[in-house]
Amino acid sequence: MDNFFCWLLSFLLLCCVFCILGYQLICLTDLETDNINPYETAARVNQVIVPEFIVHGVLCSSYLFSGHWFLFLLSLPYLYYNYRLYSRNGHTIYVAEIYTDLNKEKKRRQHKFHYLVSMMTISIFGIIWRNIDNI
Repeated sequence: MDNFFCWLLSFLLLCCVFCILGYQLICLTDLETDNINPYETAARVNQVIVPEFIVHGVLCSSYLFSGHWFLFLLSLPYLYYNYRLYSRNGHTIYVAEIYTDLNKEKKRRQHKFHYLVSMMTISIFGIIWRNIDNI
C-alpha cells in the first residue's frame, strides 16, 4: 500500500508542476497577443518560477527515497537544468528583454511541458500497474 501512496504523491506533484508551467505559458501567450503588459507578465512568471523548482526538487527526492530509481534518473536532468538556470540567474524574466526573449522562453517552457507529459504518463501507468498487482 505504501508504494501506491508514493505513486499518488508523485502524480500530485507532477500535476502541481504541470499547472505552474501551464500558468507561465498562459502568461507568455497573453503577452504575445497583447492582452497583458510586460511588467505584469514578468512579475507573474517570476513569482512562480522558484516554487516550480522547489516542487520538482521535492518530486525528485520522493523518487529517490521511495526507491523509484528509473524515474529518479529520468527526472535528474531536469533538476540539473533547473539548478543551472537558478545558479546562473537565468530563471528570471526581465521586463526590458521580455519581447526579445519571448519565443525562447515559450519554447523552454513547452519543452518542459512535453517532458512532464511523458513523466505523467509513466506515473499514471505506475499507479495502474500497482493497483493491478494488488488485486
